[in-house]
This record gives sequence, C-alpha cells and structure tokens, in this order.
Amino acid sequence: MSNHSPLPNESIGPSSPDADPQGEGRPLRRSLKGPAQFLSFWVAIALPFVHVPLLSRGLGDPRVTLAFFTLLVLNVLALYVGHGYNRE
Repeated sequence: MSNHSPLPNESIGPSSPDADPQGEGRPLRRSLKGPAQFLSFWVAIALPFVHVPLLSRGLGDPRVTLAFFTLLVLNVLALYVGHGYNRE
C-alpha cells in the first residue's frame, strides 16, 4: 500500500536550513533576538514604576496624559517583544 497523495502538498517547505533561499538575514536576526528580548523583558518590568509618579500627579494635564499613554504603549510593546525571554 502506498502513502502517496494524488495532490502535492506545497505548504510544507524544505526542512533543511540550507534550502532557504531568503535566509540571508537570519544570522543577524538570531544574534539580535536574545539581547532584544532581554532588554524588552526588563523594560517591561521597569516601566510600571515610571507610571506611579505620573498617576500620583494626576492625568488632568494633557502632557502628563500623553506621557502616560505613550509609556503604556511602550510597556505593551516591551511585553510583546520580551515575553519569550529565558525560555527554551
């Protein structure tokens, strides 16, 4: 009995890393991934401490409100980038 399918499955790419024709930038990406995750992880931990003085001052001033929401967006971005830090 044969396991051959009459339809080709082109969604499964080659398993060899040498067969990737667009993999020219991957060594740079791999070398930057660890430090970027490390930095983002610790920035995501430290940024909430910057929110406390802004909140204690109040969000009535538009500049304080803008700074608060900018830091909040940066914190979410840092959480997204650094969520995989120190995982295998």
